Amino acid sequence: MSDLTALEALENTCFSSDKISRRSFLRWLKSGNCLIYVAEQEQILLGYGLVLLHKGTQLARLYSLAISPNARGLGIAKQLLAHLELAAADSGRLFMRLEVAKPNLAAISLYQQLGYKKFGEYSQYYHDHSDALRMQKRIRNLVAAKQPKPVPWYQQTTEFTCGPASLMMAMASLDTTLVPNQMLELDIWREATTIFMTSGHGGCHPLGLAIAAKHRGYPVDCYINHQRPLFIDGVRSAHKKEVMQVVEQQFRSKSEQLGIDVHYQDFSQMQVEQWLQSGYAILILISTYRMDGRKVPHWVAVTAIDEVCLYVHDPDPDDERPDPLDCQHLPIARADFDKMSQFGSDKLRTCVVLKPS
Repeated sequence: MSDLTALEALENTCFSSDKISRRSFLRWLKSGNCLIYVAEQEQILLGYGLVLLHKGTQLARLYSLAISPNARGLGIAKQLLAHLELAAADSGRLFMRLEVAKPNLAAISLYQQLGYKKFGEYSQYYHDHSDALRMQKRIRNLVAAKQPKPVPWYQQTTEFTCGPASLMMAMASLDTTLVPNQMLELDIWREATTIFMTSGHGGCHPLGLAIAAKHRGYPVDCYINHQRPLFIDGVRSAHKKEVMQVVEQQFRSKSEQLGIDVHYQDFSQMQVEQWLQSGYAILILISTYRMDGRKVPHWVAVTAIDEVCLYVHDPDPDDERPDPLDCQHLPIARADFDKMSQFGSDKLRTCVVLKPS
């Protein structure tokens, strides 16, 4: 906390826009989900690095790195980043990500020297509308992730349409002419909703999402690990439970009419890996408890897998991850994912698998 004033002064010296405010520095210093390292000489602040540690994932993000103009060329940035990578790895993170302005050739060169590789771009990312390169480094030595088909990311436009957003991402990975949009998102939600959930708008049933995919020409399978009506335990009203049971039966009847293969059995991570290798697209229901402390059912699209992590696109940025970049290709440890992909007291596990037509 004694560095707060010096951090603010260094920030104002190093950056003309997109600056971290004193209030934000104070919040980060108090946070348990970040790392802040400083470089000092004779009690003078020469530089700092700030890394965010995202809950429930194996991802760390270099949020800011600043070196005083009077101390540049001394290798301080390399030293700070090395310490931050080591600390992030010790906290269980497997990857470090960052964004850097495309015109900032010196910073790009530094990151490349340290092993960071470009994996995407983000247009008009900064306040001055300049583009950003997205770079990533494995801070532990692992096998490269298997990602047979690129999966575009889409941000849900309502608080209750994670299912349609994830389905659109899956469909767009199989059909590059499909552009996810809000009209399609809401159309799918109307087809797939369970009517009621614990509160507010209904969430999406796996069979409803499978039906929506089938209606749009995608061969689809659905896996559900039991045959009881879904999500009903979280609803107290007897009338609402009756309505949900009617909707459940409608979904089952429509699935049978459309010839959708519904497997009332569990699925394994080995199957997920095989599906990805076969070019399939997958969306899985998870519980958000390990990410935000809330026991909420939430759909995500799977993008890749390796020996340690399963990677997902989360369509819903939140307070912990307000930047869309932090919701893409989220690395989740396979051991954690087994627990995360169970929802409710009956440990529901379900996924929808789309095949190339």
